[in-house]
Amino acid sequence: MYCGKCGKEIDDEARYCPNCGTEIRGTQWEEINVAADDLIGRVKSLISEGNVRRLIVKNEQGETLLEIPVTIAAIGTLIAPYLAALGAIAAIATRTTIHIERRASE
Repeated sequence: MYCGKCGKEIDDEARYCPNCGTEIRGTQWEEINVAADDLIGRVKSLISEGNVRRLIVKNEQGETLLEIPVTIAAIGTLIAPYLAALGAIAAIATRTTIHIERRASE
């Protein structure tokens, strides 16, 4: 699990981020592995789900390639540069992992 504010990895049971002190409640993290040719379509479908707060795309070595704050997706045209960047990532990466921050269902 990662902090929604500073992005540092935290314990799954933590209530607060030990790095920045942000309260963790209300956030769930999911991780999916995606082939590069499916990356853009999968990101678009995740954004359309509506409960996603942030997406972090990492390569096979665990390096962050792109971080997308999904709240801007509601504006529409501001997501286009992120999709262009995802296209470039898909051209150079073979497998990626998408870390998905969601609002916790209550």
